[in-house]
Amino acid sequence: MDTDRETGKQRTGWLGVYNAETFTVEDTRSKVYGLRARGGEALAETFRDQKAAKAKRGKTVAEIIDERIAWMKTLVKKPDGEMRPRLESWQNTASHLDRLIRPRLGKKLAMEVTKHDIATLSNDIVAGKFGKPSVSNARHMRKAASGLFTWAAEAGRDYVTASPCVNLPKLDPEHPRTRVLSEDEIKTFWHGLDRNDLPYDRRTRLALKFELVTMLRSRELLGAHRDELFDLDGEHPRFDVLKRVKKRRVIQQPLSDLAVEITKEALASDDQQFVFESPMYKGQPVHRKAMADALRGTKHEKNKDKSKTAGLCELLGLKPFTPHDLRRTAATLAVDLGFDDAWIAKCLDHAASKKSEQIVPTLTGKVYNHSKRMKEKRAVLDGVAAELRRIVGGPVPKALAQEGPRLAA
Repeated sequence: MDTDRETGKQRTGWLGVYNAETFTVEDTRSKVYGLRARGGEALAETFRDQKAAKAKRGKTVAEIIDERIAWMKTLVKKPDGEMRPRLESWQNTASHLDRLIRPRLGKKLAMEVTKHDIATLSNDIVAGKFGKPSVSNARHMRKAASGLFTWAAEAGRDYVTASPCVNLPKLDPEHPRTRVLSEDEIKTFWHGLDRNDLPYDRRTRLALKFELVTMLRSRELLGAHRDELFDLDGEHPRFDVLKRVKKRRVIQQPLSDLAVEITKEALASDDQQFVFESPMYKGQPVHRKAMADALRGTKHEKNKDKSKTAGLCELLGLKPFTPHDLRRTAATLAVDLGFDDAWIAKCLDHAASKKSEQIVPTLTGKVYNHSKRMKEKRAVLDGVAAELRRIVGGPVPKALAQEGPRLAA
């Protein structure tokens, strides 16, 4: 016990726990003499440090989740000079922390969380105790938890001494989705989107058509801005996807005549800046989940104040599918038309890996071929547009009908 000169109060600090073999009374005396030799101020400082450390390690998981989210979304200067969130995908991680970790572990002291807590939570997510059984959500939870506790253990925070996300049992492999729309489904879907009695706004429905025609991801196309469109009335129309791609890459996607038609219809006025403008918030693009919500509906919505509406799949009598399945459907059409796999991979903006001296598409490849391959991409997307016109019963441009798909040499 010693007096803190700053506060005038006596301070008590823990020196250790008595153990006849490892920490005896003599060890305690030795430690006290050593502290006193450093002076009263040093002793008081030691006790203050111990109190601060104890406060840090008394934080709950919910508290460090709040700090982690605030840290992730803090604006920082990026290499291109723009101010953007420290982690640009912070919303996804925050969702996993709030939905999957906070309800179970939020009130628990972060220091007391063990690998068994994480493993049990993971098992419960897989078993469906957090809604629909999902290995994917368990994987997302583990990744978010690992990032959280590793960050919490960094020097300067020291909320925990080590991450509990270690030596966890392996999760079962996830099976990739294989849903592809048939020709009859494509025709039903395409013409169904033109119905006037559907509960979803026209631009959201046009965005669904646009994904099928362009093979772009939802997050890439939904933010389409007027300034990203080029040569719509010329011979080489294209859409440059800016700053919505991993590592801030730019995707240059050729636009077929069918894609141009959809774009021009969506751009209803000259002052409209976003192609797929929100029906609720003028000057903003539709919400990033608008397309998925339109397909599956809102009957699953737990908020009692929100309307429960059937999705387009149910309304049109189609087996459920996601916006991403439209990309897969378009790619499958291109394969059936005989286009080279490497060309199709470029349209999908997939990475590529070498196999038997051929460039083949893969989702896990680590090397990108940075050539835009605009000529090949345009051939594929024009071919898909022509095939879609045939399927839905629309006219096929004479040039495309005569030339047909151009195969890679």
